[in-house]
Amino acid sequence: METWLPWVIQLISGAVGGVGAGAALKNQSLGKVGDAISGAVGGGLAGVILNVLTTLGSSGGAMSAGSIGTDVAGGGIGGAVVMIIVSVIKKAPRQIDNRAIII
Repeated sequence: METWLPWVIQLISGAVGGVGAGAALKNQSLGKVGDAISGAVGGGLAGVILNVLTTLGSSGGAMSAGSIGTDVAGGGIGGAVVMIIVSVIKKAPRQIDNRAIII
């Protein structure tokens, strides 16, 4: 259970961070489900990156308040950031060049 708990915390925190960012930035929202999904993906990625960076110098070990805090913060911030990035990319204006290409 201890190996899955950080993943669960990161995914839930990411989803909450994505939904929170969508609520704060209504014009960037992807809808509740879209915000939650992109947030969960970002939370998982950011949580993994932060855990790798924080455990480089340590020997690993049991769950502590610090590691849970890192999972929550990394997941929430990563979820919000990825939700905003996905929203900006999705809503970017697409320019199509209608000129014929003559070879």
